[in-house]
Amino acid sequence: MESSERALRSSESDTPGLLSPLWAATFATLLTLAGVFSVYSTVLYLWALWTTDPLKSIGGFIPVVSLVLVLRVWRSLGWEMNGTWWGLPLLAATIALVHLRDHAIIELVVTPSWAVFVPPHSLVAFLYVSGAVLLFGGTRLYRAALFPICLIWFVNPVPHTFNLWVDLPLQHASALIARGFAHAMGQQLSPDQLRLMFTPEFGMFIAPGCNGIRGAITMGFLALIAGYVYHFRPRVIVAITLCAVMLGYLFNLVRLCVLVLYYIVALHIPWLQSRAEMGDYIIGACLFFGATLLLFHVIRRFNATHDLRLPQLPQRHSADPMQTPKSFVWRWAALFVVLLYGSVGYARAVAHMGTGVHALDDPNATGVFPEHVGSYTLQRKWNEHLVTGALIFYWADYAPANGGPVISVGISPVLGAHDTLICHAARGEDWLWHGDLRMPTADGADSFSGSFFNDGATQYLEATTVCSGASCGQYSSARKHFGLIYSKPDTQVLLTQSPTRPIPVLLRTETDDAAMAPDLARKQLTESMTRFLSEANLSKFTAPYR
Repeated sequence: MESSERALRSSESDTPGLLSPLWAATFATLLTLAGVFSVYSTVLYLWALWTTDPLKSIGGFIPVVSLVLVLRVWRSLGWEMNGTWWGLPLLAATIALVHLRDHAIIELVVTPSWAVFVPPHSLVAFLYVSGAVLLFGGTRLYRAALFPICLIWFVNPVPHTFNLWVDLPLQHASALIARGFAHAMGQQLSPDQLRLMFTPEFGMFIAPGCNGIRGAITMGFLALIAGYVYHFRPRVIVAITLCAVMLGYLFNLVRLCVLVLYYIVALHIPWLQSRAEMGDYIIGACLFFGATLLLFHVIRRFNATHDLRLPQLPQRHSADPMQTPKSFVWRWAALFVVLLYGSVGYARAVAHMGTGVHALDDPNATGVFPEHVGSYTLQRKWNEHLVTGALIFYWADYAPANGGPVISVGISPVLGAHDTLICHAARGEDWLWHGDLRMPTADGADSFSGSFFNDGATQYLEATTVCSGASCGQYSSARKHFGLIYSKPDTQVLLTQSPTRPIPVLLRTETDDAAMAPDLARKQLTESMTRFLSEANLSKFTAPYR
C-alpha cells in the first residue's frame, strides 16, 4: 500500500524525463547568477569596494566560497527540487528595495558618525541568496546550507565602524611597537608617530594597511570556513577563529620588526633601499604563509582523522524518486520574468551611458552652471574627484553682489540617490545640528536636509537634496540617534524603469569666525543660503545631467 501511494505521489508531482535533478540545479544556478544584474547597483558598489579598498578585498572571495558550499550541500541532498514559492516574493522584494534605494535616499542615522543606507549591500546579498535557495531547493536545503548562506553577509567584511574603532587605533599601536623595537636596536627616529624615518630621505610609513587587520581578517575567515567544512563543534570553531585572528595580528607585528631590521641593514647597503617595498611584500608573504601552515596544523590536530582530507557530507536523499517536479519550470520561468523586469532599467542606463553628460568623457571639463543667479555671480568652477580619480561632484561658487558669504553649489552626475552625511560619517565628522530645512526657490519651495559643522577653523552649513526630474526634496529627522533621512522617489520612473537618474544637489556656505556662537552662526548662514535659493531654479542646475 505504501509503495503504491508513493508511486501515485510521484506520478502527480514529477515529470519523468523532463530534466534530471542535476540539469535542473544547473539551470537554476545559472539563472540565479545571471540575475544579479537585477541588483546591478549593489554589484557595482561591491566590485568597487573590493578593487579599491585593500582592507575589504577579501570580500570578493566570499560569494565564490558561499556558492561552492551551497552547491556542495545541495549535491549531498541529491539536487532535490522541493522549492517553495515563498522564495519568489522574497527575491522580488529585494530587487524592488534596491531599485527604490537607487532612486531615493533611505538612510538610518545611528549616531552622528555612523549612518547606514537602507537596505545595506550585505543585506541585499543575503536576501537574494536566501530567496534563490528557497525558490529552488526549499526549506530543507536552506536549513542544511545555513552557514554558507549567512556567510554571504560578509561581502563587506569590515563595516565602517570597525575602521573607526579598531583599524585606526591598531595603526597607532603597530607604529608604537615598531618604533619601540627600532629604539631598542639603537636607532634614533623622527618625532612623527606614524613615520619611522631612519634618515631624512629613507624611512617607512605605518599606514592603516600595515596594522595587520588584513592578515588577521583573512586568517579569521580561513579558520571559520575550515571549521565548518571539517565539522568542528561550534565552540571549537569560535576558539580557532579567535586564535587565527590574533595569530594574523601577531605575525604582522613580527613583520614590522623584521622590516625594521631590513631598514637597519639597508642603511649600510644602499642597493636595498630602493627595494624596500618589494622586501616588505616578500617578508609579509613568507610570514603569512607560515601563519597559514600553523593554522592548518591546528586544524589537522582537531580533525577526527588527523589529516586535511575533507570529510564527506552524509547523503540525505529523500525516499521519493529524485525527479524534477513540474513546478520547477514554472518557478524558473517566474523568476526569469522578475529578473528580466528588474534588469530593464539597468540595461537602458548602460545603453545610455556616456550620452547626455558632456563632461564625463573629459575629467578636466567643469560642469554647466549659469553665469548669474539673481544678484549672485559665478565666481569659479572646479571638480571634485575621489582618490581613485573618479568624478563625483561639479562645483561652482556664487558671490553676492553686495558682499556676504559665498554659496558653493555641488551637482553630482554620477552618485545617484546619495546623501553627503554618509561621507561625513566615513571621515568620522560629527555635526552640531542636523534637521529639515524648508527653503523657497524660484520655482516653489523645496525641502533640504541640513547639517551644521565646526571644524575648529570654520563653521559651515550644508544643505542637501535630491532632484528627480523637475522636483526636488529630501527630509530628515532632528534626532542624533536612530534618526532617518529620506527622499521621495518619482513613481513613474520606478514603474517604467526609466534610465533617468536622480541628481544630488549640495549647497554649502561658511564663516571664518569659528568662535561665534553656533546657534548665531547657523542662523546667519541659513539666511544667506535662503537668499540664494530664493533666486535659484534647481531644475536648471540639474537639467544637463538628467
